[in-house]
Amino acid sequence: MPLLVLLLGLIAPRLVMIVLWLFTGWFTNVFDTFVIPVLGFIFLPYTLLWYSVVQNYWGGIWGFWQIAFMLLALALDLGIPAGSRRHE
Repeated sequence: MPLLVLLLGLIAPRLVMIVLWLFTGWFTNVFDTFVIPVLGFIFLPYTLLWYSVVQNYWGGIWGFWQIAFMLLALALDLGIPAGSRRHE
């Protein structure tokens, strides 16, 4: 089941966030207010999901792989893998 949620999170991160928010306490354990999750939902969905994974599964301990995947999530959110091709 967690693998299915992971794959769905890669395809539709906002859908996974809505399901986690409605049916679990996933984000209430990580954030004190609802402002940061709402902003993450709008602007940085992959980054918000990965941050909450690190907080929930690793207890907030940031090692090499956690930071590497955070940078990957941030790159996906900012659209860096799409490149900066010119359309002329």
